[in-house]
Amino acid sequence: MKNVLFVCVENSCRSQLAEAFSHIHKADDVAVHSAGSSPSGQINLKAMATMAELGYDMGEHRSQSLDEMPDIDYDAVITMGCGDNCPWVKGKIREDWGLPDPKHLSEDEFRSVRNDIEKRVIDLLRRLN
Repeated sequence: MKNVLFVCVENSCRSQLAEAFSHIHKADDVAVHSAGSSPSGQINLKAMATMAELGYDMGEHRSQSLDEMPDIDYDAVITMGCGDNCPWVKGKIREDWGLPDPKHLSEDEFRSVRNDIEKRVIDLLRRLN
């Protein structure tokens, strides 16, 4: 089983979108987690709406802290562009995708970040296999 962790500050937008796309595109041998260094406790409404546009319901997602994540060696740890606000988590693959936080962007700009995340997730999952 491969383990992937997506991290951003609030775990409400970017990392949640990455988790959602991982569930959509993943193989059965990949466990997907997302967390935040300072979780907001809620999923961003724009994230929920833009994923609903694609037929994905984020109703079961929840904003979680890194402290809630399993203490394991991850196969991939992906930070979303949170810089020093994302603490070190051990992973065989470590990448920072440097994505802007879309929570204050227009709907079209938000969708653009969402679509970029989907492409990156598909590429990551391909590389893990």
